Amino acid sequence: MSFTLIQQATPRLHRSELAVPGSNPSLFEKAAKGGADVIFLDLEDAVAPDDKEQARKNIIQGLNDIDWGNKTMMIRINGLDTHYAYRDVVDVLENCPRLDMILIPKVGVPQDVYAIDMLVTQIEQFKKYEKKIGLELLIETALGMANVEAIAQSSPRVEAMSFGVADYAASTRARTVGIGGPHPDYGVLTDKDDAGKRDYHWGDPWHYALSRMMVACRAYGLRPIDGPFGDFSDPDGYLAAAKRGSARLRGQMGDPSVPGRSRQPGVHAVRGRGDQGPAHRRRHEAGGQGRPGRRIVRRPPDRHRLDPPGRGAAQQGQGHGHGLAARLRDWKCEMAGDFPGHFRYSNAPLVICRSARMGR
Repeated sequence: MSFTLIQQATPRLHRSELAVPGSNPSLFEKAAKGGADVIFLDLEDAVAPDDKEQARKNIIQGLNDIDWGNKTMMIRINGLDTHYAYRDVVDVLENCPRLDMILIPKVGVPQDVYAIDMLVTQIEQFKKYEKKIGLELLIETALGMANVEAIAQSSPRVEAMSFGVADYAASTRARTVGIGGPHPDYGVLTDKDDAGKRDYHWGDPWHYALSRMMVACRAYGLRPIDGPFGDFSDPDGYLAAAKRGSARLRGQMGDPSVPGRSRQPGVHAVRGRGDQGPAHRRRHEAGGQGRPGRRIVRRPPDRHRLDPPGRGAAQQGQGHGHGLAARLRDWKCEMAGDFPGHFRYSNAPLVICRSARMGR
């Protein structure tokens, strides 16, 4: 054991995250009654530019008026390269003592975290808050992954880092046919057997990125948050991805997607179990730093997501005829649906968590 001791992040039950668009307050009550451990009210991808200001007002009212129980409440602010971000922090934090955490998207360098930390600290001092706001950081660009170890050490407020697979795929120009799933061309061919047959095994294209982020988190006492799985029509594939993340990350918790009403129990079962059995689970339920969680995504009819990250991925030329690029011609975003995080993109409803995210 090293003589250097690392302080662990504030422990929270963090098996799943639910993303709810701030521009659709009719979904807040349903989210509050759902089973997600962490709810983030989204001001970024889920909200059209013309709706940003009203979304802030909706979130302020919702955080103050709705009984959220013992859930961890978080907002996802807009990117630091926009003029929306500072108002997201100031307006919501100054008026919402119920807020627990802030999710910063597309963190690329430690200075991004420093900027929000400074702003949050000033607000806490001005409002005389005793509770300290935590930060979750979205690693969803090549720059962020290149600097992930430094980012993990950027502020004592940082509690978790999550993997935004859709934007990361676009940033690294990766070929994808879905959000967070495998690619048929990413595999290995075995040697010939005695009959001359060769088997083909798909690989996990996100293994390196998730593992690198996980090492940075574990080294510096943070919670690693798994990435989303976007094929809502494949519950077996989703649970396999959750198990893969749990085995690989050994305690990877919530993820940047959105929890669907039918998938939450499954992912909580996967992420809530551990080698120590019931005693471990009891500690987890009591608020300890339990096993991994995963953001959950509900299935759109065409199985693909076309929000801005999905569109960015498609624009990298990742289009198979049935994939994202084929639907770019009629891409549009309109709020729809009756469940938190439910969107309609090109008439395809889906639940989205930050990118989950839940997943998004």
